[in-house]
Amino acid sequence: MRVTLDYGRTGLDVTLPDDRLIAPPLAIRPAAPLADPEAAIEETIRNPIGSRPLAEIARGKKSACVVVCDITRPVPNKLILPPMLRTIEAAGVPRENITILVATGLHRPNEGEELIELVGEEVARTYRCENHFGKDRDSHEFLGTTPKGVPAWIDSRYTRADLKITTGLIEPHLMAGYSGGRKVICPGIAALETVKVWHGPKFLEHPKADAGSVDGNPVHEENTRIAQMAGCDFILNVCIDGKRQITWVGAGDMVRAWEAGVQFCRDVVKAGVPRPCDVVVTSCAGYPLDTTWYQAVKGLTGALPIVKRGGTIVLAASLTEGLGSPEFQAQLADYEANGRYDVPSQSETCEMDEWQLVMFKKVTAHCRVKVVTHGLPAETLRRCRVEPAASVEAAVAESLAGYGPGARLAVIPKGPYVQPYVMGM
Repeated sequence: MRVTLDYGRTGLDVTLPDDRLIAPPLAIRPAAPLADPEAAIEETIRNPIGSRPLAEIARGKKSACVVVCDITRPVPNKLILPPMLRTIEAAGVPRENITILVATGLHRPNEGEELIELVGEEVARTYRCENHFGKDRDSHEFLGTTPKGVPAWIDSRYTRADLKITTGLIEPHLMAGYSGGRKVICPGIAALETVKVWHGPKFLEHPKADAGSVDGNPVHEENTRIAQMAGCDFILNVCIDGKRQITWVGAGDMVRAWEAGVQFCRDVVKAGVPRPCDVVVTSCAGYPLDTTWYQAVKGLTGALPIVKRGGTIVLAASLTEGLGSPEFQAQLADYEANGRYDVPSQSETCEMDEWQLVMFKKVTAHCRVKVVTHGLPAETLRRCRVEPAASVEAAVAESLAGYGPGARLAVIPKGPYVQPYVMGM
């Protein structure tokens, strides 16, 4: 079978043995894209879920902060932002008092051509667009410490705005259940001091800290609490299909509108197989998510639910920007130098970006990993505790041969955008 995996900007065509596939390629269930997404966005701004219309909420406000996801999330900001900004200005908020804040979390800033790609040329040119810097604690306001011990430091450009608005994309998330909603505030515009505790092993090693898991998930519960401490007047979130077309849009109350989107997302992202697989071929959803090894871990954790213990995940990721942040690279180097490859369980905190290694530990404790990429040399992949492979076909052939003639294979072309599961379990 010929399959195109999401890989970089171009995709990667691979050929897999039909007689070993346990099911057709696992994909998002069909959901019709909105016929007129711009009109749908306008409508949901006027008739939101669980709140007054944005025009009423904005009336009388002197300043506004609109938070958008950074370049690692394919949010259709060019469609979302214009009607929201028109509504805010029409309600009386002066343009010079509106800030578009890029929720980088602890990622690098998005500037120049990348900022234009993110928000559109008109918005980038005519509005004040600024990046969040999570390592600069002085640019954050301390809101208190949660009952579970997380210090809440949130970007003061947001906390001090009269009108607080967030936007985002709802999709499965490896730790928080689903993205969107509260997650744009924490970790999106939170300080390192907040994230290193909230992303500590105490939270991440909880069995409910997983993709698609909301009830009882301490990662979700804690960042919801922190977002409520910061305040949010209005959200606008979307769901997208495999072609990144909008299939759902909702706006309004931070919790109720997000929950409506999660229900829609949950119904379309699940894809089942009849039994666990020996080998799973997957991706990290292509650009912009697969540009670093740090982000590519999401492709691995996303495939875990259908891999047999002792099985193999074959991941194809472009990794065009290398390993990730300098801090993440330092963590990898430290682990290698000291002969340790995981974070001590129940530690109170992680160092910056070390939390992704906590999630990677879940993968390596369960199965083998082979990686196909043009972005990193083989010796670097080995230092990451994975096996380099020249091609997906070679990795699959070697793995299937090792598991014997009864071994079976599944493929997830769009990686973590799909939530695979074993039917009947």
